[in-house]
Amino acid sequence: MFKLPVVKFFSRLVNRVTVTFLLILIELGWMLSVYQRLSDHLTWLNAAMTLLSAVIILFLVRRDENPAYTIAWMALIGLTPVFGGLMYLLWGNKRPSRRMRRRMAAVDRRHRDLAAQAPGQTDGLDGRAAALSRYVARYGPWPAWQDTACAYYPSGEEMFPHLLEDLRRAEKFIFLETFIIRPGVMWNAVEEILREKAAAGVDVRVIYDDMGCLTTVPSGFVIRLEQAHIRCIPFNPVVPLVSLVMNHRDHRKIVVIDGNVAYNGGTNFADEYINAEERFGYWKDAAIRLEGAAVWNFTLMFLNFWNAFRPMEEDYRPYRPSCKAAPDGVVQPYADSPLDEERLAESVYRDIIDQAREYVYIYTPYLAIGEDMLNSLKLAAKRGVDVRLILPGIPDKKMVFRLSRSYYLPLLRAGVKVYEFTPGFVHSKCYVSDGRVAVVGSINMDYRSLYLHFECGTLLMGSSQVAAVREDFDRTFPACRAIAVSDCRTSLLGTLFDDLLRLVSPLL
Repeated sequence: MFKLPVVKFFSRLVNRVTVTFLLILIELGWMLSVYQRLSDHLTWLNAAMTLLSAVIILFLVRRDENPAYTIAWMALIGLTPVFGGLMYLLWGNKRPSRRMRRRMAAVDRRHRDLAAQAPGQTDGLDGRAAALSRYVARYGPWPAWQDTACAYYPSGEEMFPHLLEDLRRAEKFIFLETFIIRPGVMWNAVEEILREKAAAGVDVRVIYDDMGCLTTVPSGFVIRLEQAHIRCIPFNPVVPLVSLVMNHRDHRKIVVIDGNVAYNGGTNFADEYINAEERFGYWKDAAIRLEGAAVWNFTLMFLNFWNAFRPMEEDYRPYRPSCKAAPDGVVQPYADSPLDEERLAESVYRDIIDQAREYVYIYTPYLAIGEDMLNSLKLAAKRGVDVRLILPGIPDKKMVFRLSRSYYLPLLRAGVKVYEFTPGFVHSKCYVSDGRVAVVGSINMDYRSLYLHFECGTLLMGSSQVAAVREDFDRTFPACRAIAVSDCRTSLLGTLFDDLLRLVSPLL
């Protein structure tokens, strides 16, 4: 009678997540015990650790780093000078491992010429949009394209049938990259098509973030796909007892089909993203479909990632788009990476805010930003721009939700309008401004997305789909609750707690 529950209990007890967590606790306990033994016998250890902390503070002051990140670590080290320095050595270094940097930099150098901006692609843009496009093309480097058709989807369930239809039409290759895969209605339908296509000789490849899928994919997932001739890479595998640092995650969402069609946005491959499962009320997400020349940027992103960890080809030419679409403005997919010091994702967002004249509307599930971004939002509102943010009404992470709300009061006082989506959770990451520019992608307004994760987005300039993004906002505002200053009142203890959250948010 009790056999099945007992089996389920023990299967959960020994699953990958539990084992990983226990191994991390063992490693932490071992380090603390070693430190304690040494401190009992070596009185110079505390002095050495304090000196190390002082050196780290000087190092942080000199680094070209986000001020909030620097101040948070300096505060932690100042409060706990012995452990603070040790914690920074374990968790504070944002740079990816040397091996990862070396591999990805080598692939990027070999194929950098493939990302050169072709002449005439930004003709027709006004000065402000052209300047933003030049910045992304030079410092990404991700070129801008015309001859690209776009379709914006205001929800995952609207996007999903189109994705399945395009996957079924694949003849040459399917590249899929995502942060989360969870078996269910959505993933099972996709995997069934991937298996059919792989069996028919189509080149099918999957990249997923190992940390993002730690609790979702079943054991033997990679082996199962490989046996079906679907090549698979779990990005930045979780390896307990080797490294506790899992800062750098592949948060990108990319599907490329035959080099001619691409999908990008906020939707992962789990049932809540298409509202086949209810987790936090209605799940509001967004995606965009590209067809034509601009798909090349996403193909290049995927191939560079793939060949950094599983080298297969040097010549990317067979993967170029083979179709041309009617021009619909300028489309410029771009990626951001913690490998360099260029804050591309944040710079694109801030440029849109700083250049806005009439309005800028923003979807974001999380709000944990530095002073630069905060000041851009406030200044835009103060100079008369209609600045509006839509955040979730039902949170997926209550502590992060409280952190997001801690930004409401200074924004409201500056004239920014803040809304919470009452039917559920907003997972969309979109900007739209002045009827001329929009961004749809995977990039949240928090420290992880802006500084630590590998991210991507699609910049639209002069496209008909800019209006489609604006229309989505106009339909969503009535389903939201406008936040007032009176809603932000809290106790003294609550204020202190919010201040603490704001201080440590760059470290989370």
